[in-house]
Amino acid sequence: MKILFKLASSIVFVFCISVMGAAQSASPSPTPDDKAEQVVQKAIQAVGGPAYLGVQTSVGRGFFTEYREGRSGVPVRFLDYIAYPDRERTEFSGSGNRTIQTNDRDQGWLFDAAAMTLKDQTPMQVAEFKSGMRTGLENLLRGWWRKDAKLSYVGRREASLGRRNEVVRLTYTDDFWVEYEFAALDGMPAKALYKRKQKNPDTEEMEEISEEDRFFKPLAVSGVTAFFVIDHFRNGQQTWRINYETVEFNKPLAESLFAKPASIKAVK
Repeated sequence: MKILFKLASSIVFVFCISVMGAAQSASPSPTPDDKAEQVVQKAIQAVGGPAYLGVQTSVGRGFFTEYREGRSGVPVRFLDYIAYPDRERTEFSGSGNRTIQTNDRDQGWLFDAAAMTLKDQTPMQVAEFKSGMRTGLENLLRGWWRKDAKLSYVGRREASLGRRNEVVRLTYTDDFWVEYEFAALDGMPAKALYKRKQKNPDTEEMEEISEEDRFFKPLAVSGVTAFFVIDHFRNGQQTWRINYETVEFNKPLAESLFAKPASIKAVK
């Protein structure tokens, strides 16, 4: 779960009048890449600017709800710890059970109280966590993508009646891409969209799946804007919702939170 969120400004020279009597001057239009950087910088300011970029850890509490065929399931309480950029521990509790999913860079572990199991994550599960990092809003706004992706401007897209979103795209070296939408008016993040391939269990054939995160209920916490509701859609149908009750930033996190316990009895 990746639920939360360079101050270097892009400078465009508006005009230059020659004191030597030049007849006229032109205002250069920003290139698509420059425009994309401007959109990202505006978004960073919208979510807190330096305060946002200064966040090192976050602790979120709330409810996670799965949806099936448009119907919501029973909400499950969660407690999520994040140490940026690549460490996360999420605890789920409800219906008499408790599970923990923890990722620490290139490794991870899982605990299931009902099944009485404590085991390492599979390579596929670790890969899914890294994929979530790739598509996360934090990845774009904090610039972690810059080593292996390219940022480009897509254009404006209709958001609602009379409203438009600015759209930028990250394209990775393996051709995987993610698009992010921001409100044209104030730069507030609105959506993240991407496509991935998945094997159909019925046909055993690979099919393309459209995924989309939508960000709602922006609230200021210690000078940082956090989205307290995040909805996820797959092929246009909602599959889950994250609803935060509280979010805390820059709270010290113990190393033991991410280290795999020596035994089930040692799980805290």
